[in-house]
Formats: sequence, C-alpha cells, structure tokens
Amino acid sequence: MSRVLGIDPGLANAGWGIIDVEGNRLTFVAYGSISTDSKIPAPLRLKEIYDKLSVVIEKYSPAEAGMETLYFAKNVKTALPVAEARGVLSLCLVQSGLILSEYTPLQIKQAVVGNGHADKNQVQQMVKLILGLDKIPKPDHAADALAAAICHVHMRVLHV
Repeated sequence: MSRVLGIDPGLANAGWGIIDVEGNRLTFVAYGSISTDSKIPAPLRLKEIYDKLSVVIEKYSPAEAGMETLYFAKNVKTALPVAEARGVLSLCLVQSGLILSEYTPLQIKQAVVGNGHADKNQVQQMVKLILGLDKIPKPDHAADALAAAICHVHMRVLHV
C-alpha cells in the first residue's frame, strides 16, 4: 500500500487531499484546506502554509505527492503569490522526504475525467465517484487536491 498527498497550491487557500493506493484500488483518507488571512503580511502567510502542511504530512505520513503546476493566469498579481505558495509547498514536501511530481491542469483533468477540457464540476463529480464519497469535497481546493492525487497515481502507473 502507498499513501499519496495531492496539493492544489494557493496563498489564500491551499487544498490538500490524501488517498491510499493498493493495486488499482484508491481509498479516500482525508482532505482539507490551508487558509491564510489576507491582512497578514505575505511572509507570515507563507510560513503558516509551511507549518500547517508539515502537520498534515506528520499526521498522515504520505510517501508521494502530486501537485498542480501553476496555471499562468492573465492576472500577474494573482500568479506571483500563488507561485510563492507553490515554492513553499514544494520545499515542505521535499524537506519531509516526499517524492513530488507536478501535473498541469490539463493532465489532471485527463487523468480524472478522461477529457483534458472538462469543467470544474465534472472533475469534482469524478473525484466523488472514484473515491466513493457521499458528496463532493468542499472547499473546491480540497477536491482539486484529491484530483491531483488521483492524477499522480494514474501517471505513476503509466511511467512504470
């Protein structure tokens, strides 16, 4: 059995999701979101993200991680803080000894839905179905993180 952590990076909200993998069976473990207050200076928000992800890693002991790459938004003001958060998340994962793989939004949608141009609702519905959940994980960032974990498992199988 292997435990995989999925990450949806963000400064205001960074989603995380944990699944277990045994053979070709995926089992839901946990999910959540790390939220930071926009009134706090960015360096302190980044430290909070690092600290909270460290707690998640320590609690669930994943061996691998899949994270969504930065979607180059039209708004550079939004892209730069998300890039900083991705850097902190990546550092935390690597310092915790996790193997990190990164996937584009297109790769994640393709792996979860079978269509790289699927909309957000289709991805969320498939996450719910694949993991046998009663409802779509909320907030959206947590569902996206679970999708990144599912993608990691599918991509890992393809590259073996």
